[in-house]
Parts: sequence; C-alpha cells; structure tokens
Amino acid sequence: MRPLRILRADVESHEVVDDAMASLQQQRIDNKIPDTLILVQHPEVVTLGPKAERDGALEDPALHDYPTRVVDRGGGMTYHGPGQLVVYPIIKWQVGEQSVRSIINRLEDWVMNALADCGIEGYRDERMMGVWLEEHKVCSIGLAFKHWVSRHGLALNYNTNLNRVEALSCCGLPAGMTTSLQALGHTHDLEGAILDRERLEQALLVHAEQYLERVPMHPEAWSVELVA
Repeated sequence: MRPLRILRADVESHEVVDDAMASLQQQRIDNKIPDTLILVQHPEVVTLGPKAERDGALEDPALHDYPTRVVDRGGGMTYHGPGQLVVYPIIKWQVGEQSVRSIINRLEDWVMNALADCGIEGYRDERMMGVWLEEHKVCSIGLAFKHWVSRHGLALNYNTNLNRVEALSCCGLPAGMTTSLQALGHTHDLEGAILDRERLEQALLVHAEQYLERVPMHPEAWSVELVA
C-alpha cells in the first residue's frame, strides 16, 4: 500500500497554502514526492469557486463582511476560519480510483467514520456533497484535479466563531444551514475528550488507511522547505 506523507501546519493563510498546493501537485504529477496530506487551519477568509457566481452567492450582502479569494476548485462559497480543520489531499489517484464522485464519496466516508469514533453520526444529504449532521452541513468538500492529482479538499467545522459561517449562504444553501459541531451541541467525544482539532485529526488519521488506501507516515511540521 502506498505511503501518505502528512504535513501539519498550525495557522497559515489560504494564499500561502494555495500556492504550496499548486507546487506540491506538480511535484506529485512528476513523481518527485509521495501522496501528501496537508492539515491546516486558516485565518478567516471566504473562498469562491466557479459555482458561487451561478448560485448568486456574490450578491449575498453578508459577504461584504469577510475577506474573499477566488479559487479554482469545484463548488461555490466556502468559509474558512478559526475552529475549522482543513485537510488537503495532494494524491495521485490510480486507475480504478479515477472517478470524481467516487473520490468525494471516499472523503465523505472518511469524515463520517472519524466522527463516528467521537460518537457523532454524520450522513450524506442529496442537497449538497459533504457531511451533514442534524439537518445542517458541518463539512464541505471541493476538489480540483490535474492529471488525476487532487488539490484543495475538505473543511470540517468543529468550533467556528459564533454566527460567522452561519451568516453565509455557503455552497448555495440558505444562511444558517452550514454550521459547526459545537453549535449543534457536540463538544466532547464518547470518552469526554474535547472535540478540538487534535482529537479530530487523530480520528481522521486512524481511518486514513482504510478510506484513502494509503498508509499515513508520521506527521511532519509544516515548513517552507517541505513544499518548495
């Protein structure tokens, strides 16, 4: 089974990580690096994929309250900020894996099973890809591909600042439909541990081999040298 390199950043700007992803994607295409997973948190920013204009999201008056960036992933408007774990898979998907829907389903299954470890039963909803809980979306997914190497990824809201993500019509959904685990009352796992970034990273990495079919390596701390 292929190795999966883990790069863990603390808080990095979306712009810095977006540039790094482009570099890593090309390196992966050229077989200069193994499949790589970036774990990170961003300062507050709203990213706008091509679907945002079609959804009319650019006309959302609430959007004027946020810094924004236009991105080339699939999907529409996505919130990033404190209290959110962002996971970017720079993975070369092999023959037999090369289906966008199948890859998105893998990521959904991965998140749902990580949440199940914490006593939370997430699910899919036909209204929008991602992971849902109690009629609300708590995890967004949007990818871009080049030669079947993925870029961008998923954003799991565990304790975002009150009413920041809820104020937006994310991915064309009504305002308030996207929220966080804590806003829905899920603050601890079954053993009483706080549902913070560390706990969710741990749950995801435990299931990475099963759902990504790659073996996670020991996490490395993010540095410029690792992505140059």
